Amino acid sequence: MNPSIPPLHDLESRAHELLPPEVYGYYAGAAGAGATLAANLAAFDRLRLRPDVLTGTTAPDLSTTVLGVRLTLPVAVAPMALQGLAHPEGDVATARAAGDVGTAMILATLASRSLEEVAAAVPCPLWFQLYVLRDRGATRTLIDRAVAAGARALVVTVDAPTSGHRRPGVLTEFILPRGTRLPNLTGLPAPTPGAALREYFATVVDGAVTWKDVAWLRSVSPLPLVLKGILAPEDGRLAAEHGVDAVVVSNHGGRMLDGAVATLDALPAVVEAAAGRLEVWMDGGVRRGRDVFKALALGARLVLVGRPVLWALATGGEVGVRALFTDLRDELETTMIGCGCAAVGDVTPRHVTEGTMTATPKSLR
Repeated sequence: MNPSIPPLHDLESRAHELLPPEVYGYYAGAAGAGATLAANLAAFDRLRLRPDVLTGTTAPDLSTTVLGVRLTLPVAVAPMALQGLAHPEGDVATARAAGDVGTAMILATLASRSLEEVAAAVPCPLWFQLYVLRDRGATRTLIDRAVAAGARALVVTVDAPTSGHRRPGVLTEFILPRGTRLPNLTGLPAPTPGAALREYFATVVDGAVTWKDVAWLRSVSPLPLVLKGILAPEDGRLAAEHGVDAVVVSNHGGRMLDGAVATLDALPAVVEAAAGRLEVWMDGGVRRGRDVFKALALGARLVLVGRPVLWALATGGEVGVRALFTDLRDELETTMIGCGCAAVGDVTPRHVTEGTMTATPKSLR
């Protein structure tokens, strides 16, 4: 790792020092008391590895194929808004780093850089995260822009009918900094100077989306369709019935509904319900390469990483994000060797087991 980039377990604390308090609070914040955010992390700590030995594994193949696209490792960048607040190059720096390590990025609707700008600057597979807007014409325009820019898939967030509840006195309302650009929302009213992001979100995003809208999206978009925010196995089955190509088991990083089930705990039932009819991805609480291994063991096809990317971006820009993914890749490789798995497809539920959760040493977080 570049000596100027802090090791993985120090990334957040270093980013906390560098970022303005309100920006760090926005990135790190969670809904309610933060119970779901904590549960996401605790679920990984609770699961223990159970290795196979004498397999002769020394150089495992970390590559995988997702929606027909080959990636060099089963980890990609989750969609995250306003990355320009972490680093001047924002989403472009993140996407370049993802491309360098051979993986993909999901660009957010509320990105700091436009679809077109990121696509032109980046060699990595680019997927576009879509909020269904109140203005369906504007939604259709966004889809058309994504197609024209070369996006490989449409990732629709379905777990955000409203912004997550923030307890007064715990986190202040995030106010969009003056001059904030949301270039993927051209043609819609711009945020009022000094407006709270929650208020602006409510004015442009439709919180009453249903499965009928999923059918409409399927009809107007030629791109593979992914639903992000699935926790219930019944919704996994419905997604398959509606022709969805993949689902992301996600609770929005604990930012929307406090008390929701941890994503790692929800994953196996959604995988079982999907029954191979669509791909199952997951995010939430992933901090280490061994976390990626555990998610793969429980059936995830792809693992998305969120907040650690923001901390890496804040501390080192493109170089920092590249170092983060290198660290994740190296630990995943070591874990696969230790567990006797020669390829991603060899990682199965037998390689993990429930254990008694104890405090994780601070140096390993």
